[in-house]
Amino acid sequence: MEPTPEQSPHHAYPDHWEADVVLRDGGTARIRPITTDDAERLVSFYEQVSDESKYYRFFAPYPRLSARDVHRFTHHDYVDRVGLAVTIGGEFIATVRFDRINEQGRPASAPADEAEVAFLVQDAHQGRGVASALLEHIAAVARERGIRRFAAEVLPANNKMIKVFRDAGFTQQRSFEEGSVHLTLDLEPTAESLAVQRAREQRAEARSVQRLLAPGSVAVIGVGRAPGGVGRTVLRNLLGSGFTGRTYAVNTSFAADLGTVEGVPAHRSVGEIGEQVDLAVVAVPADRVPEAVADCGEHGVQGLVVLSAGYAERGAEGRERQRELVRQARSYGMRIIGPNAFGIINTSDAVRLNASLAPESPKAGRIGLFTQSGAIGIAVLSGLHRRGAGLSAFISAGNRADVSGNDFLQYWYEDQGTDVALLYLESLGNPRKFTRLARRTAAVKPVVVVKGARHSGTNPPGHAVPVSRIPDATVSALMRQAGVIRVDTVTEMVDVGLLLAGQPLPDGPRVAILGNSESLGLLTYDACLAEGLRPRPPRDLTTAASPQDFRHALAEALADRTCDAVIVTAIPWVGENGEAETGDGEVLAAALREAAATGPAKPVAVVHVEMGGLAQALAAATSTATPRPAAPAAAPEPQRISSPPSSGTPGAGAPRTGAPAPAAPGKGGSVTGHPGPAVGRMPAYPAAERAVRALGEVVKYAQWRRHAASPGKVPEFLDETIDEHGTAGLIETLLGPSPDRRGRPLTHDEARELLARYGVTVLPALPAPDPEAAVAAAAKLGYPVALKTTAPHLRHRADLGGVRLDLANENALRRSYEELTDLLGTPAELRPVVQAMAPRGVDTVVRASIDAAAGAVLSFGLAGAPSELLGDTAHRLVPATDRDAAELIRSIKAAPVLFGWRGSAPADTAALEELLLRVSRLVDDHPEVVSVALEPVVVATHGLTVLGASVRLAPPPARSDLGPRRLPSY
Repeated sequence: MEPTPEQSPHHAYPDHWEADVVLRDGGTARIRPITTDDAERLVSFYEQVSDESKYYRFFAPYPRLSARDVHRFTHHDYVDRVGLAVTIGGEFIATVRFDRINEQGRPASAPADEAEVAFLVQDAHQGRGVASALLEHIAAVARERGIRRFAAEVLPANNKMIKVFRDAGFTQQRSFEEGSVHLTLDLEPTAESLAVQRAREQRAEARSVQRLLAPGSVAVIGVGRAPGGVGRTVLRNLLGSGFTGRTYAVNTSFAADLGTVEGVPAHRSVGEIGEQVDLAVVAVPADRVPEAVADCGEHGVQGLVVLSAGYAERGAEGRERQRELVRQARSYGMRIIGPNAFGIINTSDAVRLNASLAPESPKAGRIGLFTQSGAIGIAVLSGLHRRGAGLSAFISAGNRADVSGNDFLQYWYEDQGTDVALLYLESLGNPRKFTRLARRTAAVKPVVVVKGARHSGTNPPGHAVPVSRIPDATVSALMRQAGVIRVDTVTEMVDVGLLLAGQPLPDGPRVAILGNSESLGLLTYDACLAEGLRPRPPRDLTTAASPQDFRHALAEALADRTCDAVIVTAIPWVGENGEAETGDGEVLAAALREAAATGPAKPVAVVHVEMGGLAQALAAATSTATPRPAAPAAAPEPQRISSPPSSGTPGAGAPRTGAPAPAAPGKGGSVTGHPGPAVGRMPAYPAAERAVRALGEVVKYAQWRRHAASPGKVPEFLDETIDEHGTAGLIETLLGPSPDRRGRPLTHDEARELLARYGVTVLPALPAPDPEAAVAAAAKLGYPVALKTTAPHLRHRADLGGVRLDLANENALRRSYEELTDLLGTPAELRPVVQAMAPRGVDTVVRASIDAAAGAVLSFGLAGAPSELLGDTAHRLVPATDRDAAELIRSIKAAPVLFGWRGSAPADTAALEELLLRVSRLVDDHPEVVSVALEPVVVATHGLTVLGASVRLAPPPARSDLGPRRLPSY
């Protein structure tokens, strides 16, 4: 919305303050600045506010606004006087205003840093979290304008408003003065205010997903008058799934006297239905979607599943059509799955929703599946169905212009009907938020991700989101840090998901192997070693082994305290006539289930070759089976979302018989906190490599879960040896009053000074533009010295001959200088420097950089070929803890070089960990430091030496994860 000429031209309308937010009940609203065009909206809004709310706002009866009031509340300079409104359907439902004041409480301008704030929320929308969202946004606006404190006067009886201020998490003071409560809020974000904000975000976004998955009524818009077509197909699937709510067919072309279609009421519009519609499935051509959305919005529909194509996947025109679709839907408070979606499924007995193009609903189960591709979704559904697995919910989001995988992570975090989350992603709209949500969810239940479009450098058609420039290997490392199980293929995702959904987590990597084929056992043994597992020698039961022999062997393996998991291998028995007997799969499955039911809770996977009926029998639920011995008592479950019932949660929400309930992070059954699942759901694999790969991923995840209980900390000694305030001043000076958005690299001396303030010492390097300067530099530093070229094409390239080491005297230095210039070029081209020799050790490289989408990333590797040629580099998100630093060093493949490989002296890894923590702290404290590269860092037996450093400064990129809650706008 543009400002009118009446508004001050040098305080232009701040459109970056506009935001869509999800409210506590899952609906959406828009927050925007109030303008002079809003007079009529303000008056209409005020007329709908109760007398009691007006009294609480003005401390006196105030039945109507005067013309002077309207002018004052709609004319702002957006600096000292600011007003924000919350709108739904274009109409105000709440307002907030601040006025800058001085110490005497009178109107003031900058540099006064306090403002008086007041809220007003329509009674019909109170209790939806409107005021809390407004406080977050008005506080961010105030900070942007240099205001550090809010003052508010609240009547003692206005408990709701007092609670809004009290629960915000800001540092505050309260006093009782002249019959009112005087509140002062420090607007600087705190750990508590950020935690409050994220908790509210989680509840709101989870609730918005729940409204989509558990509607009480569904209207399918675009149902054809004749059989066939997308709309008619969805309607049939909805009816075929046994949906428990009300269903309506909508088509503007229906005859006025048409009563039903497929046995459900037929209407020409949503408004004609005359009853509440919770979810609308839109299956009309793209040019008719706006009309359908308006019809839904004006009649209270809560969410949309848009199957229609013709949006961002069709180019620039389609992207703009997609943006307008999202704007229109959100203006009515609705969320969207799609467009170009395949649909959604909820198998809960309380819902039984199949609002998709899938002809059959999957079996009810404990796996949640989200995909950004309809074709991949169909493939995964088929794979899970063939192997007897069930789903709690399925979502194919298409272009995912609004609801995304992040929203479903928010939902699955506390959904008691889902034990495992599977996601196929082709783009990450908000990588920072994804890693944050994934880490929290993975601490409660496994998250398995396949990332498509890994190497294209662009987003797939239809995905109008920012493109991250960080390499895929870095993305994978960051997912691992967050506890995400990253796999390469959809088949692997199904393999891992089945093992996680059907078996408990292992306590370690020790694997017992048993079976009736020596060769298959050896293949499994080799695969375990390749995956980093610790297999015991395979136990060969011989080809004569009976199902009872398998049962006894499995029971012994499960009871063995030196075994953490078991892989059973099976081939068909050979009869007396020489023919394979493949029909005993059911008998073997029963024997294996019996052993598992009576043994300790350890994961069991089965590898089979042409065993008829084995896989199906193992996948069958056995609710009458004897439960395994109980593991330690589980911790209290996360708080559930209130009604309506969650996906996969029958009736009042009790877990299905034999199914596990989610445990709190780091606690619960087994050492990992993953409770034991239903007995008898053993995953079967047609190849040893697939079973072992799945088990290897589960072992690594279980280890992460154990570590997640104590994630580490930033050592206190850092606070005593860094100069955060002085560094901020130095950065401000180096950037200057009008910094270039592209940033600037620091000189060698500038970088040394900056790093020194964080306890990072860089060895001096003196320029040597001629031999005499080189000799003078060596005399200053003391022999022995090194002579290096620093030209970009030769930097860190000792293999090209640009470095001379251990020069013990002047003659050696002059001779080396002459050799360098004769071999490689003139001094002006080579830019030689002289540096004192450092103690010998292992050459490493430490880097930190900020990606606009993913955030700050800390990287480590060995210098030269290991990191540059082989890509042997490890990564962690900033800020890094002491555990992160230790794991970063040990996670590269060449890590043994640092720990005494081949009898060499171990390097001082403690000093290296400290260096990593200092660099992490620097870029975390000062986002203007957009990149740091320390290369090489020579790690000796005692201590380390930083020989080279490059630092780049730039105005900090926006941190969307630290600002007030808002939905993304692409």
